[in-house]
Amino acid sequence: MRSTRTFLGLAAAATFFVAACGTTEEPTSSTPAAGGAGPITVVDSRGKEVKLPRPAKRVAATEWNGVEHLVSLGVMPVGVSDIKGYGQWVSAAPLDATPKDIGTRGEPSLDTLGSLGPDLVIVTDSVTEGALQQIEAKVPVIVLNGGNAKDPIAGMYANLDTIAKATGTEAKAAQLKSEFEQKLTTGKAEAEKLGAGGQKVAFSDAYVASGSVSIRPYTKGALVSAVFGRLGLETAWPMEGDATYGLAQADVEGLTQLPDVRFWYIANNADGDPYQQQLAGNAIWKNLPFVKSGKVHRFPDSLWMFGGPKSMEQFVDAALAALKG
Repeated sequence: MRSTRTFLGLAAAATFFVAACGTTEEPTSSTPAAGGAGPITVVDSRGKEVKLPRPAKRVAATEWNGVEHLVSLGVMPVGVSDIKGYGQWVSAAPLDATPKDIGTRGEPSLDTLGSLGPDLVIVTDSVTEGALQQIEAKVPVIVLNGGNAKDPIAGMYANLDTIAKATGTEAKAAQLKSEFEQKLTTGKAEAEKLGAGGQKVAFSDAYVASGSVSIRPYTKGALVSAVFGRLGLETAWPMEGDATYGLAQADVEGLTQLPDVRFWYIANNADGDPYQQQLAGNAIWKNLPFVKSGKVHRFPDSLWMFGGPKSMEQFVDAALAALKG
């Protein structure tokens, strides 16, 4: 069973990258992209200028937020890490049959990546600087911030805009943002009609480690929580999350801090549901006020919590459905 903690981890890729990129051979030339657009310069999350001779067409991505952005912008990536997992978790921007699997997000295969002849690779800031230097010796690399707990939606937009500029799809990015903002506006109006304005929500996921259930609260700084906030809902979690993703840690005893609030969570049949399985007979869980009052709601599978505007639109729909339920 895949631990949900691995969803954010790319740091383990460093050792693999160093081993796989330890060649001094000159990179092969790639086929020029269609359209004849001129050179562009993109400033990534490092503040580094990444120069491209033309908008990138053959793009590979190691993390699923980058993959979703690409697909949403109309650029089907040539390489994607863990295609099977992406299909299980990201339904908002499905892949077609053309991308090649480049391995796990933690350990992508540099041999496979190189065989695809990409003109750009997109990673997150979890990859170490030394590994990036190895990759950049072969192909331009854009580094995205994994998240931004200070302003999660702005951070999502920044990543989308960076990829859009690199791929010459700025108009599509503007459309995606406009559609998402409209979704939030209509969603908030619907939530208010339901009398949900100002209601508190505790959103989380959970995983099993060493036989114990670990709960991961999505606090105020989480992207999903920011979306709920735009609908007029408040987070019920009393603790602060990390500075990147707005995630915290708790156990079932920690849930006793919550009053009788709406308790929403995400799970996936591919990985199991600790709330319905491991905690089903737990005395503490069964006596929590929101469990006893029937306010626990599982969101649909395949909604990516760290994705782009299309995934976040799905969370708007899921939240409204939960408010009606």
